[in-house]
Amino acid sequence: MKKSYLLAALSTLLALAACQTEDAQAGAEQNSAQPAAEAHPFLPPAERWGQLFVDVQMAKVFPDGKTFVDCTPKQPAEEILAAYEAMKEEPEFHLKAFVLEHFELPKDYASGFTSDPSRSPAAHINALWPVLTREPDNQSTMGSLIPLPNAYVVPGGRFGEIYYWDSYFTMLGLEVAGKTDMIRNMLDNFAYLIDTVGFIPNGNRDYFLTRSQPPFFAAMVDLLAQSELESTDQQAVYLRYLPQLEKEYAFWMNGEEQVSAENPAVKHVVRLPEGEILNRYWDEGDYPREEMHRDDIETAEKAEDRPAEQVYRDLRSACESGWDFSSRWFADPERLETVQTTQIIPVDLNALLYNLELILSKANALNGMTDRAALYEEKADQRRAAIQKYLWDEQESFYQDYNFVEKAFTGQRSLAAVYPLFFNIASPQQAAYVAGVLERDFLADGGLVSTLTHNGQQWDAPNGWAPLQWMSIKGLRNYGEDELAQRVRDNWVALNVKVYENTGKMVEKYNVEDMGLEAGGGEYPVQDGFGWTNGVLLRLLSETEGE
Repeated sequence: MKKSYLLAALSTLLALAACQTEDAQAGAEQNSAQPAAEAHPFLPPAERWGQLFVDVQMAKVFPDGKTFVDCTPKQPAEEILAAYEAMKEEPEFHLKAFVLEHFELPKDYASGFTSDPSRSPAAHINALWPVLTREPDNQSTMGSLIPLPNAYVVPGGRFGEIYYWDSYFTMLGLEVAGKTDMIRNMLDNFAYLIDTVGFIPNGNRDYFLTRSQPPFFAAMVDLLAQSELESTDQQAVYLRYLPQLEKEYAFWMNGEEQVSAENPAVKHVVRLPEGEILNRYWDEGDYPREEMHRDDIETAEKAEDRPAEQVYRDLRSACESGWDFSSRWFADPERLETVQTTQIIPVDLNALLYNLELILSKANALNGMTDRAALYEEKADQRRAAIQKYLWDEQESFYQDYNFVEKAFTGQRSLAAVYPLFFNIASPQQAAYVAGVLERDFLADGGLVSTLTHNGQQWDAPNGWAPLQWMSIKGLRNYGEDELAQRVRDNWVALNVKVYENTGKMVEKYNVEDMGLEAGGGEYPVQDGFGWTNGVLLRLLSETEGE
């Protein structure tokens, strides 16, 4: 490895500590209810297990590379490593048997749940909440899990930890189910992570400490605030999380002071030719993902014309986007090894940061800090103008990702284009154009396809995903495109219900082009559970029932 995982994580945290000045702590007294951040011995699996880690992953002891890094050791690491060194050369040594003897396999959430076919889809989802709930973690865990102080809902299947952007869409269903306390628990956990490691990682695993995920924290705060009936209670929600909102923004904007015409990109921050600032996805690591170690090495070997470190960072950065993987990030839409995520300014990320700036402006105004409120409002206005300038494609009448190295649109149209509608960035005419493209090119019998490219990747056609259906439906509604929003909703609900009736499951993604299938493509089998599908479907079903 060019740089150890631990050093990369520490580098991130030190940089964040340097950039989080007293301004980022403004309003901290409003957040006294947050639990104190406790130290955690961050030592990810590659660092902790050394050659044992490499041997297990390269030998594909488990079909899924995530299995081993999620295992919990039954003895202290030094004892296991000593046993491995003493035994590995013996003629009868069996690597998988050794691992099973010394490690506890991760729990497969919802795998043991038995569906009751007499239940309605909504009743099924509500029965799953306790199954997918993880109680407060043991602070003395020896595995890769970063312990959290409050209960939380996991997606299900191979995903037995909290995931950042998944959680917003799960919360939509928790709100319908009346589980506001769980929403608050999960927000408090995210605040705890921000206070503990300086940002919200991809998930609460120590091998995720080099990246975040789409920044939905501000949207989560807004969701919880809007669930309160009294204005004073709403105000209290914004003030409670203001310190962490400030730190979240500092994380994404770390490097803004270093960018220049000669050095246009630093970490997540990109300076455009006329001085505008937008953001990209960026992972601190330039080595294989621990959870997909062998897969990444094999991918980099196919990219003969590029340094392996560059391929690794671009793969990891695509994971930060949540769209892992999609033709959005590829120079050649058919070839994963052409991934170039760090060259791309994404529509969705910048729409989310626009919303973060607006929520920061609102929260600071509520806290009586009018100058800071005005500053964030100005930043939001500047970002909105830059989104309209660089990410709106007049020729296609659609929002597109922009390759700032090539100074051109990527040409890979995707449902990321609905984010400016969801956050009310688009003009009415732009929204009408986007709606027209969605109806003509993206709408299928089961909902909206994620992209128009069929290449076997899970975030490309023919797959549809719950979060993108919700963003599309809500974005269309924001601009009065109610008829199309209704068609998207009805198609998606019908597909979800059909798969449930046929299989007894809610799954993480669906083939929206073939109503007879679930889904396919990607690095791992289709997972059942499933947090964000449950959340979005329950929200949509509640609307149907209310009509």
